[in-house]
Amino acid sequence: MAQAWLVYRLTGSSLLLGSVGFASQFPVFLVAPLGGIVADRHNRQRVVIGTQIASMVLALVFALLTLTGKMHVWHIFVLAALLGVVNAFDIPGRQAFLVDMVGKEDLMNAIALNSSMFNGARIIGPAIAGILVAKIGEGWCFFANGVSYIAVIIGLLMMRVQRPAQRTSAASPWAHIVEGFRFVRHTAPIRAILLLLGLVSLVAMPYTILMPIFADKILHGGPRGLGILMGATGVGALLGALTLASRSGVQGLGKWVAFSCAGFGVSLILFSLSRNFWLSAAFLLPVGFGMMLQMSSSNTLIQAMVPDHLRGRVMAVYSMMFMGMAPFGAFFGGALADRLGAPLTVLMGAVACIGGAALFGLQLPKIRVEARQLIVAQSMTAGAPSEEMTARVAED
Repeated sequence: MAQAWLVYRLTGSSLLLGSVGFASQFPVFLVAPLGGIVADRHNRQRVVIGTQIASMVLALVFALLTLTGKMHVWHIFVLAALLGVVNAFDIPGRQAFLVDMVGKEDLMNAIALNSSMFNGARIIGPAIAGILVAKIGEGWCFFANGVSYIAVIIGLLMMRVQRPAQRTSAASPWAHIVEGFRFVRHTAPIRAILLLLGLVSLVAMPYTILMPIFADKILHGGPRGLGILMGATGVGALLGALTLASRSGVQGLGKWVAFSCAGFGVSLILFSLSRNFWLSAAFLLPVGFGMMLQMSSSNTLIQAMVPDHLRGRVMAVYSMMFMGMAPFGAFFGGALADRLGAPLTVLMGAVACIGGAALFGLQLPKIRVEARQLIVAQSMTAGAPSEEMTARVAED
C-alpha cells in the first residue's frame, strides 16, 4: 500500500501505478517455472528461507532510499522487479512446503488458516499504513516491513520438517518444466481452475492497483481512506478464509469456486458504481470475501489433486496464473483507467469475471468425476471411488 501511494504521490498517474504493478509481478510469469523446478529438486525449507532473506534486503533498501529522499520512480520499478523475481521462487516453494509442514490430511485447513493469518495482517496493516503514510511518510512503512522478516526467518530456521522423498531423474531442467505444463494441460479439473484464476487475475484484480485513485479522486478519503478501503477488503478476505477453514473435506469446493467468483464480480460492480465512501467500503467486504474464497478453494483443490513430485511445478503454474497474469491486468487496467476512468475499467473487469464463473460452472459436471479420482489417487480420501460414490459426485 505504501508503494502504491508513493508512486501516486510522485507521479499522480494511473498508468504508472499500473506499470509498477506490472514490473513487480511480470517476473513471476517469466521465472516461476524455474522456481517450480527448484521447489521440486531442492530443500523447500531452505528455498523459503532464502527468499525471505532476499525480500528483507529489498524492503530495507526501499526504506533507505525513501527515508533519505533519494527515491525516484525508476528505483521503484527496479526494486519492484527484483521483488517479483524473488516471489517467482518464493510462491512455488512456499506452497509446496505447506504440505511438508502439515501433511495432506490437514492441508485444506492449513491453507485456509494461512489465508486467515495473511488477511488478518491485511486488516491491521493498511489501517496502520494509512496513518503512518499521512503522519510520517512511506519510508517507515518499508522499514517496518523489512524488520518484520527477522521473526519470520527465525521461525523458519527453528522448524524441524521431514523432507519428502526426492525422485532422482537424469532429465534436463527444460524436460522437467515441460512435464509440469503437460500435466496441467492434460488434467481437465486443474486446467479449468487455473484458467478461471488467470482470468480473474487479468481482468478483475487490477481494482487493487487503482485503489489509490478511488480513495483520493473519487471517494476523497486520502491515504487514511486508502487504508480503510484496503482494510475492508482484508476483513472480507479474512471471513472468507475462516469460512473455508471451518470445512472438513474437499467435496463441493468446485461449486464454491464458481459461486465465490461470481459473487466477487457482482460486488465489484457495485463498488465501481458507488460514490459514497462508507458504502464503497461496505461493498469491499464481499469483494474480499469472494476473492479469498475462490483463491483458497482453488489452491486447496489443486494441492489435493497434484502428485508430490510435481507439486512445485504445478504450484509454479498456479503462481503464473495468480500473480503472473496480474501484471498484464495492472498494465492494461492502468492504461484503460487513463482513458476511460477507474470506475468503468473496474466495471468491465467485473463483468468478464462473472462470465468466467458461468463458464466454469457449466464445465463442473464434466470434470468432477476426474477430480475425485485424482484426489483419491493422492490419498486425500481413503480407497478407490465406488460406483455409488462416483454417481453421487456426478450428481453433486
